[in-house]
Amino acid sequence: MKSFSLVSLLLGSFVLKAAAPATLPLPATQKVTVIVTALASTHSIVKLNFYNAADKFLKKGQYAMHLVVRPEGKTTISVPVDLAPGEWAVALSQDTNDNDKLDKNFLGIPTEPYAFSNNVRPRFAAPNFEECKFVVDGPGKVINIALKE
Repeated sequence: MKSFSLVSLLLGSFVLKAAAPATLPLPATQKVTVIVTALASTHSIVKLNFYNAADKFLKKGQYAMHLVVRPEGKTTISVPVDLAPGEWAVALSQDTNDNDKLDKNFLGIPTEPYAFSNNVRPRFAAPNFEECKFVVDGPGKVINIALKE
């Protein structure tokens, strides 16, 4: 009888382990295409900063992904990226004088072309994440952004 109880306990333990939920895989990324139009220069680099958290939006070095793209003679670029499902926002600028920074005037307003997802056009202050966000919830998402001079 004791051996039967031991075997039952071992088998029960095995069945419970097999029935325990497996750890879920991380969400797969989805292909998103960012199309940037109205580039001010056909040779100056375009910097794209991708954010997936409102508290990090537009804070120096706090982006989730940073890309640098050269237009190669075009006024429109198409940038494919893989993003995890969720809320994202993009801020971009074009470094027209090739000094590797976004130049600003004495009031802090950019003097080089810049843009945000959803084509948000701020007037008196930088936009917030909520204004610029888009949702990645499947493959094939296209984000169109026109650069602002």
